Amino acid sequence: MKIEIDERSGFCFGVVTAIHKAEEELAKGETLYCLGDIVHNNREVERLKSMGLITINREEFKQLHNAKVLLRAHGEPPETYQIARENNIEIIDATCPVVLQLQKRIKQESRPEGTAEKQIVIYGKPGHAEVLGLVGQTDGKAIVIERAEEAQKLDFSKSIRLFSQTTKSLDGFQEIVGQIKQQISPDATFEYYDTICRQVANRMPKLREFAASHDLVFFVSGKKSSNGKILFEECLKVNANSHLIDSEEEIDPSLLEGVESIGVCGATSTPKWLMEQIVHFIRSHVDK
Repeated sequence: MKIEIDERSGFCFGVVTAIHKAEEELAKGETLYCLGDIVHNNREVERLKSMGLITINREEFKQLHNAKVLLRAHGEPPETYQIARENNIEIIDATCPVVLQLQKRIKQESRPEGTAEKQIVIYGKPGHAEVLGLVGQTDGKAIVIERAEEAQKLDFSKSIRLFSQTTKSLDGFQEIVGQIKQQISPDATFEYYDTICRQVANRMPKLREFAASHDLVFFVSGKKSSNGKILFEECLKVNANSHLIDSEEEIDPSLLEGVESIGVCGATSTPKWLMEQIVHFIRSHVDK
């Protein structure tokens, strides 16, 4: 039986940087907090917890004083930095450079120009950590839409500036662009910026090839991962025998019967060590 790990799967550079920063700080033996899960993968979160990383939520962050806090790759709204200054919190900023650049662009575009009103629209998942950081650049005024049909809540008589969460689908973005182009008033302007991370977007065609080349595919991802859901759907499009799992415990051994080729792949939030663990589990069952 052939068992293969997709060489392009695993952490994107933004997540790699955040985890390296966490490991460096923890190696000093100091207390380190992280605002939210450092990555949308429970197994990696648990690994870092065992090293001493303490994950906190926003309410806990507001009550914290004289501490050191890591900001993950997703980015944060300006309010977070303001609270840190007021509470004497040292920030270890691991915001992904791609997200940071997007935040700056949105903040600049949201500044008023003359008397004409314009809407800042973000194609993204409502409530997602990255999206919260992006909306924060507009003082909460940005409109978030996740599907093309949601474009109907926009005011097409006003100018629109469209951006995208970095890990969303390129096809979904183009659908929304098409909807707005059809309905925007001749008196309004529409500008759109494809701000999807190419490390994510460029993976899709290669992932489809990988999934199609195997009888059975295990896509390893945390259930909270937005990127994971998108990439898993790409696997399903070409291979109906694709299964989303977050650990070896979710593998049904009966799936391994009668297959000659198994592919293991994952999201940009999936650690390589976890995919290797999955392969080890599969081999141990196949060799019985």
